[in-house]
Amino acid sequence: MTTSDGPPPRAMGLRFDDDSVTKQRVKPGTVRRIIPYALRYRWQLVALLLTTVVNALVTATGPLILKMIIDDGIMPKRIGVVVALCLTVAGLALVDALAMYVQTWCSGQIGEGLVFDLRTKVFAHVQQQPLAFFTRAQTGALVSRLNADVVGARQAVTTLLSDSVTTILTLILILGAMFYLSWQITIAALVMIPFFLLPVRLLARRLQRLTRETMQLDAEMSSMMNERFNVSGAMLAKLYGRSEDEVSAFSARAGRVRDIAVSSMVYGRLLFIITTVLTSLTTALVYGLGGSLTIDGTLAIGTLVAMVTLLLRLYGPVNQLSTMQVTAMTAIVSFDRVFEVLDLKPLISERPDARVLPAPGPQAPAPDIEFDRVSFRYPSADEVSLASLESIAFRKPERGENPLTLRELSFRVPSGKLTALVGPSGAGKTTITHLVPRLYDAVSGAIRIGGHDVRDLTLQSLRDTVGVVTQDAHMFHDTLRGNLTYARPGASEQELIDACVAARVWDTISALPDGLDTVVGDRGYRLSGGEKQRISLARLLLKAPPVVVLDEATAHLDSESEAAVQRALKTALAGRTSVVIAHRLSTIREADQILVVEGGSIRESGTHEELLAADGLYATLYQTQFAQQAESGADVASRLR
Repeated sequence: MTTSDGPPPRAMGLRFDDDSVTKQRVKPGTVRRIIPYALRYRWQLVALLLTTVVNALVTATGPLILKMIIDDGIMPKRIGVVVALCLTVAGLALVDALAMYVQTWCSGQIGEGLVFDLRTKVFAHVQQQPLAFFTRAQTGALVSRLNADVVGARQAVTTLLSDSVTTILTLILILGAMFYLSWQITIAALVMIPFFLLPVRLLARRLQRLTRETMQLDAEMSSMMNERFNVSGAMLAKLYGRSEDEVSAFSARAGRVRDIAVSSMVYGRLLFIITTVLTSLTTALVYGLGGSLTIDGTLAIGTLVAMVTLLLRLYGPVNQLSTMQVTAMTAIVSFDRVFEVLDLKPLISERPDARVLPAPGPQAPAPDIEFDRVSFRYPSADEVSLASLESIAFRKPERGENPLTLRELSFRVPSGKLTALVGPSGAGKTTITHLVPRLYDAVSGAIRIGGHDVRDLTLQSLRDTVGVVTQDAHMFHDTLRGNLTYARPGASEQELIDACVAARVWDTISALPDGLDTVVGDRGYRLSGGEKQRISLARLLLKAPPVVVLDEATAHLDSESEAAVQRALKTALAGRTSVVIAHRLSTIREADQILVVEGGSIRESGTHEELLAADGLYATLYQTQFAQQAESGADVASRLR
């Protein structure tokens, strides 16, 4: 497979200086796309907004009651009024406490529900991406979208929503109360507000850029850890002596995160210092002006105390309102990064009128496979930074992109028969096996199973019909039972044992202390290559699909194990339509049809004897690649007979 990726990044993938990431702006319409997610929790939102209204009312009412306590109770020495008003303050405090409790509960319901919705949607969407997507995307970057960015997006709907409503409503109520008490002092206080807003506007864009860069670096570090903290990555680093280089590369990323964090803290603290100084200056102004009015007798002392209290409560919302832009942009950036994944268009899609591929019954034979003038090239991605997911988009093949891997390929795999694919490395054999279960779509031509174009079938029915065993048998970090039942979740204990016996691996499993409950480790590294391959075959036998594709399924087996597995396969594949890629002589000799692939085309076809007699490419491959195995292959073939 050819790729069109750009030149390798510097310093083992370090791309934290990529301006396309840090300077990228939030896409238009992002805020509008957030609304449907929030509306799923409309009743919790209503309760959240109602409690914020209560909180705002209590905040604005408190200073007015304080004025009444001083002017109507303490100054005229009316103890009854003081007691009544104090009880009112206590009652409002209880109401406010209840409102805050309900507000917290609603916020949790909305926030965690939003996280659940986004995570499941992103996970499901990524699962629908074609195989080409996973050959280009960084695992850590995807994990970052599911974790850090989704959690950051929650802030946009919960904290931001409740804070914005509370802040704006509180600001309106406090200003109304201040104008009611003294319009002169209120105007003097309002003159200072622009001095609060100006510093934030200067810092907001810088903080947004730092936030996006932090998210990107977190994704890079997560990806690096995912790749290095597994057996394959750790082994590669040790074998090539690159451990110190790995530490250096990680340290560079972590150092940049540190520098960004320090800058963010400095900017945040600077903003706090500016607002604190301005608040103090404004308070001094109000005390000076209000004190003069009180001395002149035009302003009651209770009103002055209430004005100062309201002023202190005014600049709280003003500060929140000024910093809300930063908070909002941080949350929206998180949403924007999540939407970047959701906006990725899968190359493999299911048509609205897709049909279910009929399952073969007791009397119906397994479906045949037909390639009709099929051409294919691997998709190319747009030129993007390897450290970013921001602009990944796979285009339809165009002139000048990856060359054709298959060219006008036509052949038929008969129903219930075994067809072997042979040919030199890079001929297109594995590509053919990828097209059968529709891991990729052909550029032109048609692939039919049972007479149905695979593009007209539902993906689920197609994948249920076709079973595949690849050369690299992947195992999840789970028990043997979990790995086997992945193919058939409802399988019974006896069915698991029967599949393992048929794959000639039960003796190995039964000898383990935990048997089927043995954990295989990361990617099955606790097992040998041959054991993994046989477990993979057992998984296929458990699924029992009518169409079977084997890509070097016996490549890791020794001659004795191969003979045992071949006997199992001979029984298991009976009556099933099978496509096998193999270099082993035993498999090829047993095939009903051999297709010789070279340069993406079928050069020869026939049985083993027919192709040898033709003295063409197959005979050459046989003589150069299989001659050394002829004797051992003959022994294997004799065992199968």
